[in-house]
Amino acid sequence: MTQLPRRAIVRSAKLASLPLGVAGRAALGAGKRLGGKPAEAVAAELQARTAEQLFTVLGELKGGAMKVGQALSVLEAAMPEELAGPYRATLTKLQDSAPSLPTATVHEVLTRELGNRWRTKFALFEDQPTAAASVGQVHHAIWKDGREVAVKIQYPGAGDALVGDFRRLSQATRALASWIPGLDLGPVLAELVARVQEELDYELEADRQRRFGEAFDCDAHVFVPAVVHQRGAVIITEWMGGTPLSRIIAEGSDAERSQAATRYLEFLVSGPQQARLLHADPHPGNFRLLDDGRLGVLDFGAVAPLPQGLPGAIGRLVSLALRGEAEPLLDGLRTEGFVLPSQELDPDRVLRLVTPFLEALRVPTYTFRRAWLREVTTALQDPRGEQWRTGIRMNLPPEYLLIHRVWAGGIGVLCQLEGAVPASRILGEWLPEADFPAPESTA
Repeated sequence: MTQLPRRAIVRSAKLASLPLGVAGRAALGAGKRLGGKPAEAVAAELQARTAEQLFTVLGELKGGAMKVGQALSVLEAAMPEELAGPYRATLTKLQDSAPSLPTATVHEVLTRELGNRWRTKFALFEDQPTAAASVGQVHHAIWKDGREVAVKIQYPGAGDALVGDFRRLSQATRALASWIPGLDLGPVLAELVARVQEELDYELEADRQRRFGEAFDCDAHVFVPAVVHQRGAVIITEWMGGTPLSRIIAEGSDAERSQAATRYLEFLVSGPQQARLLHADPHPGNFRLLDDGRLGVLDFGAVAPLPQGLPGAIGRLVSLALRGEAEPLLDGLRTEGFVLPSQELDPDRVLRLVTPFLEALRVPTYTFRRAWLREVTTALQDPRGEQWRTGIRMNLPPEYLLIHRVWAGGIGVLCQLEGAVPASRILGEWLPEADFPAPESTA
């Protein structure tokens, strides 16, 4: 059976080709400049070729390498524009597409999981995939009862590939930083690897999708496709149309951006309260804006149980910060483990650290923008500044790690959408124990 390139030496060589390719193209570019070609034209050509190689290599490897590419596509809004621009379109492609498996391999998987007569289960099955991502690819089909369905097929060898890629990518973090400067991949890799085994379990994914579906049944703002059938490496769900958020990011109208951003933020904070589950893969390829205005949600492989919903401490701490109560805020952060007992911090400095993230909650509607995210990210990473010196002395408790990653990724997507969002209303409604002051008028 045709599989992902599984041998470690083959996959390592492909990953190594990324920084090596950059070096080779840089040498070629130097030659072109010596030959009289303008430096700006050479730089643009090198960046375009590097971006294309990024998509090809990560897409072919799929597995962990492509999962990291998808994570980077969410984070690109925080990168300086001169660095993010050349890679934006290529990283966006990694959100919901990649080079597909051969048709013969697809048929072999279906035969193994659904039996030799698998075709009788479908009135129609399209061999060309409609989407291909890190763990599986999706085919459009008509189920035997006439329902339009999506058939997700896990790549053969995906498990070994994911585990191996994360190990090699962790070792190669510094080299990878040479082709996407300014990003620390270490925390991203550490969190993603914790969810690898769960994403490979399609039975578990089907169960979680059913739970989300029950929680949002007949919801006015969110649609979760029903699970039609699941067996082994195949999961079949209702087909869902709509416009991918990645397309709205690229070419959506102001109204579409605002509607998509509002529904997206609502889902991120209401999901844990309604389903007692956290959808932990916030990249735009997993979401669609449906024609009726609802947010369609896909891919429930990366989901974390939150039996009590979001911690009430989040609502309390945000409320204290909004009211400017510095000392109670610091006390609360200590209680939750964000400040260790050994650390002595100035309450006012802690309040100033979090203040930039409160802008969206001080007004009735707020437009998240890339420029804002770059500004706050730059301040947090500047070792000469007060924010860095304060932030470096704080702690991230393990129980908040996944919530933090999902919300950080969610803010990145909101900054790509750049739509007007009633963030104060949404978070005030869904965060337990939130008691926000009334937002300032924007009139």
